[in-house]
Amino acid sequence: MSGGQAGSQTDVRLDDDPGLRPEREAVVGEAGRPRRRQRGERLMVPEAEFRSYYGKAVINEPTWQAHDIAGYLFLGGLAGASSTLAAAGELTGRPHLARACKTGALCALGGSLYALIHDLGRPGRFLHMLRVFKVISPMSMGTWLLSGYGPQAGAAAATAVTGWFPRLGRAATVGAGLTGPLVATYTAALISDTAVPAWHDGYREMPFLFAGSAAASAGGLGMLAAPVGEAGPARRAALAGAVAELTATKLMERRLGPVAEPLRHGRSGRLLRLGQALSLAGAVTGMTAGRRSRAAAAVGGAALLAGAISTRFGIFQAGMSSSRDPKYTVEPQRARLARAETEGAVT
Repeated sequence: MSGGQAGSQTDVRLDDDPGLRPEREAVVGEAGRPRRRQRGERLMVPEAEFRSYYGKAVINEPTWQAHDIAGYLFLGGLAGASSTLAAAGELTGRPHLARACKTGALCALGGSLYALIHDLGRPGRFLHMLRVFKVISPMSMGTWLLSGYGPQAGAAAATAVTGWFPRLGRAATVGAGLTGPLVATYTAALISDTAVPAWHDGYREMPFLFAGSAAASAGGLGMLAAPVGEAGPARRAALAGAVAELTATKLMERRLGPVAEPLRHGRSGRLLRLGQALSLAGAVTGMTAGRRSRAAAAVGGAALLAGAISTRFGIFQAGMSSSRDPKYTVEPQRARLARAETEGAVT
């Protein structure tokens, strides 16, 4: 192979001919492991980049429907945060704000339960989950949490509307208010406990993102339904929630690196940007013109609710997109293995 016809030389030599230049020697590395190129070494073919067989998804895409699960995420957050805001209105002497948030929480809870049961297929499956109490299972704990929160939210709303049993209603309002933050955020643990890359890898920031979105939506409901003079806690909750949501989203995007691409691009990215813009606009409107104008407060409240819906649907779509593309599963795993090998070599 070293001599013969003109122009028929090969770039790979298996002998040790001293006339062969070092940069054209065949370099064999450890099978299946990336290694650093040596000085003077020139690659003759591109480095192999494994993704998956024929570009097929590595994990199964969830069978959840957007109108069910994304709606469940939004309505559950709205219900829990509204109960907490209702308790604040009850304890600070704001009856209109408290009544609006109590009834809103009960309606949102009913909608979230309907969406969940519709996704499960039949009501019996929800009841079957009560047969097990498993602390390490977000689904099990969420089922028990909803079972304890629901009667309190229902009693709080019923007594507020009818005026009957005020002491019972006050106790139920406080109980639902204390349980509300858990109801608003446990769904973050629920989706982070899956293998979906954009959800699983965002487990640190997801609860804060959900808490902020829920607070903003509850604040929007309070601004929309309560008189301007009683909507002070709602305006502050809306502003704090919008800032928390935006901050958590940016931190998550920065930490996740390439896995955060679905959060920034495509349909999910557009929904998230729309949600952030609506939430901030609604919060600013509430804190400025909404302090004096009932119409401005209503516009700001509607924008906050629309922003929370866009955020939850954006998070849902981002997770679905990341499950379809194998690179969001394979590349982070390879990066973790490379870091582990580097740390092992150093130690």
